[in-house]
Amino acid sequence: MFESLGKKLQDILDNVRQQGRLTEAQVKAAMREIRMALLEADVNFNVAKDFVARVSEKAVGQDVLTSLNAGQQVVKIVHDELIETLGGSAQQPQLKTENNVWFMVGLQGAGKTTSTGKLAAHYKGKGRRVLLVAADTQRPAAREQLKVLGNQVGVPVLEVQDNEPPHVTQQRVKEYLQKDFRDLVIVDTAGRLQIDENLMDQLADLKTALNPTETLLVVDAMTGQEALNVAETFDKRVNLSGLIITKMDGDARGGAALSARFVTGKPIYFAGVSEKITGLEPFYPDRVASRILGMGDVLTLIERAQQAELSAMDPNKKITDFDLEDLLLQMKNLRKMGPLGDIMKLIPGMSKMLPEGFNVDEKQLKQIEAIIQSMTLRERRDPKVINGQRRKRIAAGSGRTVQEVNRLLKMHDQMKDMMKVMQRMGMGKGGKGMPKMPFGR
Repeated sequence: MFESLGKKLQDILDNVRQQGRLTEAQVKAAMREIRMALLEADVNFNVAKDFVARVSEKAVGQDVLTSLNAGQQVVKIVHDELIETLGGSAQQPQLKTENNVWFMVGLQGAGKTTSTGKLAAHYKGKGRRVLLVAADTQRPAAREQLKVLGNQVGVPVLEVQDNEPPHVTQQRVKEYLQKDFRDLVIVDTAGRLQIDENLMDQLADLKTALNPTETLLVVDAMTGQEALNVAETFDKRVNLSGLIITKMDGDARGGAALSARFVTGKPIYFAGVSEKITGLEPFYPDRVASRILGMGDVLTLIERAQQAELSAMDPNKKITDFDLEDLLLQMKNLRKMGPLGDIMKLIPGMSKMLPEGFNVDEKQLKQIEAIIQSMTLRERRDPKVINGQRRKRIAAGSGRTVQEVNRLLKMHDQMKDMMKVMQRMGMGKGGKGMPKMPFGR
């Protein structure tokens, strides 16, 4: 997500950053480029127009143009306005001590049922007693899917029957809670293939009966501008309180996610970052803005490291001695934290070092492991000895190509550089507020 937009904005701002003093004409030229980059990323026209206007107004101020580091100030202004566009400060759904009822709405295929299961896992992990209500009677197997997710998470699921009136559903939920106390009820409602008045009436009736404390719209980041029209329609009918953006790990241009907060006026509470049941993260506008501009996101990196069970390498080994066996261990560690390409981008400055679309999946990890296991112990410990003849032998022994061996050796150099960056940030030492990560010393 945001990969193409991020690279374009980073290139534009790199040119600005290199300038000492700036003229008003230079700022306006950069703003035109930024506006085009936003529109090409499927950002809503009014959002792009308003964003550029706000940045321009601040960037052409006398205190900026006369500054010796005007370029840096413009970059900061763009960063600040990106945060504002994405929602300003991070917000989360309101949670009372009890009687929390959340209503999940959205189009079919947006990931609503999966997000319901992920929310259950997220809040169960925080000590909440969750009840899921399978109220999607429209999509075949939707209720069964939620029961599977509920079993996976370890929370009960109350199944709504076909043609069950809303007041009956409300009474059944009430009776269930009297027998088994639950302080958070999450209702998975029927998705809509399109905005249908009859179905929207049914949704409104169910909401009236259950009187939810939060009404969350699940928006598929891949649907582009149409998602915003859907959001506005749902808001008019059922009064949304917040949004969940799914498939943020996909290759969408990102315009819908960037526009959603501005167009709907509703905060983005969560983002779906993987298909795993744990793949739902609170949405932090400042962190997302930093990722878009290639500034990394160290806090998210630390949080993911804390949640993953990582294998430690030899604590006495220095990063300068980082070898190919260590590379394989660390790649397995990083894979536990999420897609490798996404994790690398959380490290400040690393996004520019990666080729577009960079990632390593489980299949590629096995291929890398085969290459490393075809090396002698000396070659694994000291990759510098691997000359052309050795590369051919390693490729033949692993069933891979010489080009793949070359890519692995280059990846080793990049990973070694990354470890040095992380060590400088204190992440290898377990400094104050940071986990001790298995990167050596």
